[in-house]
Amino acid sequence: MENLHQLEIIILLLAAVFALTTMSQRLGVAYPILLVVGGLALGLVPGLPTVMLHPDLVFLVFLPPILWAAAYFTSLREFRQNLRPISLLAVGLVLATTAGVAAVAHAVLPGMGWAEAIALGAIVSPPDAVSATAIGRRLGIPRRVVTILEGESLVNDATALVLYRAAVGAAVTGAFSWSGALLEFVFAALVGVAIGLGVALITRWTLCATEDSFTQIGITLLAPYIAWVAGELVHASAVLACVAGGLHLRRHFSSAVSPATRIQARAVWDVVVFLLNGVIFILIGLQLGSLRQQIPAGQFQPLLAAGALISATAIGVRLLWVPLAAVLPRWLSASVRRRDPLPPWSHIFLTSWTGMRGIVTLAGAMALPVMTAAGAPFPFRAEIVLISFGVILITLVGQGLSLPPLIRLLPHLEDDRAPEEEERLAREQAATAALSRLDALAGEDWLRADQADRLRAYYGRRVERFAGNGTVDEDCSTEAGLAFRRLRHETLSAERRAVIALRNDGRISDEVLHRLEHELDVEALRAGIGERRSERPAPSG
Repeated sequence: MENLHQLEIIILLLAAVFALTTMSQRLGVAYPILLVVGGLALGLVPGLPTVMLHPDLVFLVFLPPILWAAAYFTSLREFRQNLRPISLLAVGLVLATTAGVAAVAHAVLPGMGWAEAIALGAIVSPPDAVSATAIGRRLGIPRRVVTILEGESLVNDATALVLYRAAVGAAVTGAFSWSGALLEFVFAALVGVAIGLGVALITRWTLCATEDSFTQIGITLLAPYIAWVAGELVHASAVLACVAGGLHLRRHFSSAVSPATRIQARAVWDVVVFLLNGVIFILIGLQLGSLRQQIPAGQFQPLLAAGALISATAIGVRLLWVPLAAVLPRWLSASVRRRDPLPPWSHIFLTSWTGMRGIVTLAGAMALPVMTAAGAPFPFRAEIVLISFGVILITLVGQGLSLPPLIRLLPHLEDDRAPEEEERLAREQAATAALSRLDALAGEDWLRADQADRLRAYYGRRVERFAGNGTVDEDCSTEAGLAFRRLRHETLSAERRAVIALRNDGRISDEVLHRLEHELDVEALRAGIGERRSERPAPSG
């Protein structure tokens, strides 16, 4: 019966996730924000069971595939190009935020020791990879800003978790060593990256050894968990293991599996990541009900005030650090200034303001030990958990809701035209390669001349259309792309309605319909309109 009760809770949470996600699309609000608010509202409903979020569940079940997927869709080229700002944020800003928050917490919470204060600072210092990806890309933030935010959120967890472990160890045992913490950070980072690369290499070899699509997709789902568990077993950074594995596998995944597997894997991963994101964000909101029970009634309001002050400190440190990290390196090195001009101040401010906390912050707070080595309760555990929740709420909901109007107000936020030029180059080179392959196949017994001529004419037109002439071809422009996708949507919808009508009239079988519909779906994906449905469905018969 207990298992049945838990199943009912899971079904209720999934239903809430689907409803709130649909509502977020209609309201134009990023779904993590609405899910946290919805979970918060559900947590305040009297009579509903309290849902306790176990930290091991977050670290082991939710984080590995989410981090792996976020790294998989991160451009390694752009990650390398922005390595300096990413490092300054992922390491320097985490240290600065931890120090600032620890100083404020030590001052405003009477009796809190430095070990507990540093632990709180390490918990709330890293912005969340899920929040950055889910919110940043949906709001049309410039590409370089998104790359920096995603790169920061993928790497900063390693820095924060090393500080967290050192501070918690000091609070539990009463001993702390700066040299030990530094060695632990270096070991965790290097070994974590090595484990991730090793898991990715083994995964790549396994994918090449099998041709079954379902097995290959299952291997990709298993890989992040293997990387995470292996990192935890040797006390390395499991976060960096997943990040390194996802980045490396993306470089070789296209050549390791078939097109059908890639389409199916993308669909499976989209669903898995969506469900994990949705459940974890609504669980974040639900934690308020359990947190209220752990805090005496008279201390709840003062702790909320302390949480607001600590949230302001975390936001303020970021607002100061990001401009300094952008300006100082260029002032110190003239050569850097020449090849790396200062970004627009609107980009710098947007990077400074976008620092939403999420699942890592809550999981770190919930993972605090209950007892010290001496058998006493861990000092200020309930207070740290509640303040961490307050920081998540203020940064994710407050800052997240402020981003759309802020983006409209800030000047010079339009993205560059580089992706359009790169797309033109890719199309032209791909068509040229196809023509070269046709020439190499000339004379083969199985090759039909009429088919080769049709393909040669087709690729010849593509080469002429996308040949480089120093400017971006109008067919690669944003406006032309939108017009073409709209036209392609109309024609593919007409084809789909026609074959459905034939099936409804009994003139073709469902098997034929499914085969033709799959071809139309693949063509829609190629045209970038795979998420659109037909506007005028055929009448059912």
